[in-house]
Amino acid sequence: MFLAMDTPLTSISGAPAGSAVSRDPHSEFPELEFREVGKAFVTRDHPEPSFAVRDVSFSIQRGEVVAIIGPSGCGKSTLLNMGSGLYRPTNGCVFVDGEKVTRPVRKIAFMLQKDLLMPWRTIRANVELGLEIARVPAATRREVSGDLLRRCGLADFANRYPHQLSGGMRQRAALARTLAIDPEVLLMDEPFSAVDAQTKMTLQQDLARALAERGKTALLITHDIVEAIALSDRVLVMSPRPGRIVAEIPVGLPMRDNPMQRRKLPEVGPLVARLMDLLHIGEV
Repeated sequence: MFLAMDTPLTSISGAPAGSAVSRDPHSEFPELEFREVGKAFVTRDHPEPSFAVRDVSFSIQRGEVVAIIGPSGCGKSTLLNMGSGLYRPTNGCVFVDGEKVTRPVRKIAFMLQKDLLMPWRTIRANVELGLEIARVPAATRREVSGDLLRRCGLADFANRYPHQLSGGMRQRAALARTLAIDPEVLLMDEPFSAVDAQTKMTLQQDLARALAERGKTALLITHDIVEAIALSDRVLVMSPRPGRIVAEIPVGLPMRDNPMQRRKLPEVGPLVARLMDLLHIGEV
């Protein structure tokens, strides 16, 4: 297992695909839970503790996808860092399947805005990196990477290098790399914000299908209200800093595995309007 904030493996942490992961489908615990979590930071210029988030409590069940939206600086990314074990909460606790998170854990993968592919490795080698670190046999690594590259439409580019791919293709490779180690929970920090609108919708489709096919649990941060509705089962709304959960909106729409079709449903418009009101978007 490897997880570090300043390396390409920030988006990889977990057990090898095909390995036995201790996961009880009948567990009484949520897959991911935040209990009265707060995080304060102290800097040289501001020695008094300043809270980024405060008193945050919510849980995510197995196979559920939850999106978080909120104003910039409200602590959304801080929550993901605590969920992954990169930050320790100042107050409260984070649990994964009932186990307290005190450090990076094998059950969680973290996907960021940037693909962070290693430029000196081929796309296949990038996808296999987490498996290689976990000492998965080469034949198994190749089988797993080959399957994921096909699913992500990158089979013909397995031997190319990152600089030879478009931004969208690189982000697909990052998604394949994250899924290769078969995590139980995916934490995603605006994973598609750096690509154009058309590519973004294609990547959303890829992600939604992968989450549905594999029954994955996911927590998604986004500033895109329609994306939040298209990809999730619930949307949590955060207040300005220090961030708190001020609303929980069930999406309640079909076709979570097909966001291109889901976003066309007539119910999406009222949901967007409701979330805009909660975020005070458009108010003078």
